Amino acid sequence: MPTPEDINHQVEKLTADLVGLSLCDRLNFPALRNLGQGCREVGIGNQGNISFALKNVPYHEIYSELERTQTYNLRMLDGALIQMMYRFRDNQIETHRLAFFPSPFLEEFQNNPEIYLEDEIYAEVIKKNIVPFPLRFDFDCRNGVTVDVDHPISHLTLGQYQNCRIPVSSPLTPYHFIGFILRNFYNTAYRRYCTQISTFPHAFDVSITDREMELIYVQAPTQQRRAV
Repeated sequence: MPTPEDINHQVEKLTADLVGLSLCDRLNFPALRNLGQGCREVGIGNQGNISFALKNVPYHEIYSELERTQTYNLRMLDGALIQMMYRFRDNQIETHRLAFFPSPFLEEFQNNPEIYLEDEIYAEVIKKNIVPFPLRFDFDCRNGVTVDVDHPISHLTLGQYQNCRIPVSSPLTPYHFIGFILRNFYNTAYRRYCTQISTFPHAFDVSITDREMELIYVQAPTQQRRAV
């Protein structure tokens, strides 16, 4: 089971890797904070208004506010923002929020694709039919927050839909989350640079319930099956 120190180290190393490979141009290194009563948090060093991302406002306003307040770990070269935040209690993971906010302002890339054809990072964003949408992997095992099937402990939300909670088999480490983002949204760059990105053996325990496994769900790398 990864500790807060393990998770903080992963975020630091992955941040340094992506900067070193010129895949992102702005960053905030993580901060490991002691919140008291056995609670520790791996958060964004310069933490802005995270709750703004959940407000019922147009997506371009959410994106602009997150960018303005630098509420992100990484800003990719195409403007996409990546957030990675974890909270632990007595060294056991309690919550995480792993979010990807692609830039809604892709006209420059899509209207002038010839400028970017030689740069792998842009291969997936220069097509006219691309529709930027946010996604978020959430985990929360606190009592009273989750409901079997309706609000899984670990779930994936697509496009800010309020009731979109696709079950996920377990919490995700930063390594697995960054790999998911690069492989699916920057595949050309991923295939070129994947051997130069740090790897980590850690994985969290399974959290999905038997009823949720009867639905379509996302299988994440895990350590062991949890009794339910």
